[in-house]
Amino acid sequence: MKHEAYPPTRRSVLGLVAAAMMAAPAASAFADEVTITVHKDPTCGCCSGWVQHLRDAGFAVQVDETSDLESIRTRLGVPAELAACHTAEVAGYVVEGHVPAAAIRRLLAERPNAKGVAVPGMPTGSPGMEGGRPAPYSVMLFGADGQRPFMRFVGHRAVG
Repeated sequence: MKHEAYPPTRRSVLGLVAAAMMAAPAASAFADEVTITVHKDPTCGCCSGWVQHLRDAGFAVQVDETSDLESIRTRLGVPAELAACHTAEVAGYVVEGHVPAAAIRRLLAERPNAKGVAVPGMPTGSPGMEGGRPAPYSVMLFGADGQRPFMRFVGHRAVG
């Protein structure tokens, strides 16, 4: 038995377009869902504060409690001068230290050719280090081409 192909009707085309438009937000939301794996010392309170900052910003976070952060930093290629108290991985990037969620979102949106971002040390007022007068600090982009400022913050607020 031979089946004849009929051209699509205007109604069937509009139905397909409507179905695609309804599915698009769900697909977009799924694409935005990323999990950040945080490697941190089990006794570090400021690291737990940073994890909560990420969760409050809508990120899914998986925590790896470890006391051997140095080997993780070495494996991931974090320069010694950018080291902080915790190291994270997200979508192929390294996130070292108290990096605000806004900088991680920008990193994931722009996808620069880099190994990752870092906030060296533990700046007062950075996520997880709240309390006291917030100090200005830079989020550094690092990779094969070296290091450069990526964003500037005072506390959680981007200033450049």
